[in-house]
Amino acid sequence: MIKKCIGCGAVLQDHDENEIGYVSNINNPICKRCFRIKNYGEYISANKSYLDYLKLFNEIKKKDDLVLFLCDILSLDESLNKINEFNCKVILVITKCDLLPKSVKEFKLKNYIINNYKLNIVDIIFVSAVKNYNIDLLLNKVYKNKNSNYVYLVGNTNSGKSTLINKIIKNVRLLPGDITTSSMPATTLDLIEIKVYDDLVLIDTPGIVSTNNYLTDLNYKDIKIISPKVTIKPITYQMKPKQSILIGNYARIDYLSEHSNSFTLYLSNNINLNRISLNTNNTLRNLAKKSFNLKSGKDIVINGLCFCKIVKDAKVDIYVKNNVDVFERNNLI
Repeated sequence: MIKKCIGCGAVLQDHDENEIGYVSNINNPICKRCFRIKNYGEYISANKSYLDYLKLFNEIKKKDDLVLFLCDILSLDESLNKINEFNCKVILVITKCDLLPKSVKEFKLKNYIINNYKLNIVDIIFVSAVKNYNIDLLLNKVYKNKNSNYVYLVGNTNSGKSTLINKIIKNVRLLPGDITTSSMPATTLDLIEIKVYDDLVLIDTPGIVSTNNYLTDLNYKDIKIISPKVTIKPITYQMKPKQSILIGNYARIDYLSEHSNSFTLYLSNNINLNRISLNTNNTLRNLAKKSFNLKSGKDIVINGLCFCKIVKDAKVDIYVKNNVDVFERNNLI
């Protein structure tokens, strides 16, 4: 009988310490990698390719079971276009909603999604595993829409799938969850089945790997800095012509327009921001440059790092590492 790690879903094996699923004793329920993550915060990368994850994702798309598609509130545009690839019922679950200030109203976010995307979904729900917000409501929606006992949780890496399942386990069984969670991408390696009730089995899946996200190929220290854990405190700058904003050591925004403007940045509170003179400081200009001519009411999104709400028309240059997607969208807030 094949045994899987209860933390990440990898098949357990005791013959190669350098491969995923290694245990010193085959009767151990958790692999060495998950043990190190849980107890020491020591992340060990897994030897699985993007094609491995894509194969699993494509298999799930063909099924008729209900899918909960999880999307981090700060990464809306990055993964929503994948929803319409499913042939089954899909509930869009917006996670980590506790990260945005309480002044941001949920119904406005819901209307934003409905008005800006054409999604084949049966419902939208906002949740926070950290605050235990809307977890019972989510289960009610699952029972209303499920076609079988099996419900798949799908989403990008770090969208909060394992954390959400652990919260459901804790609420139902009054015990801590077992699935390994981490800020690092690709913590879950294979399908993990969690029986919640006799007629409900939640299936955790490996995160969809994004190659254009700032978190991709980033070290553990920087991921902890970039990934917000508590409510974001937006920072607003009244930008004058020829000023720039340094976003830690990660990105730079040059403001090139000839009028004053308002920039509000939403990002981890651990990232330091500095407003500098555009012409006298070349810090981070060695990064890849992406230029935009924005109309009023637009955000600039640096995928996986932050978004910046800009009030008036603006000409900007964004400097960021080469593989990261930078794009504009209508103001989310």
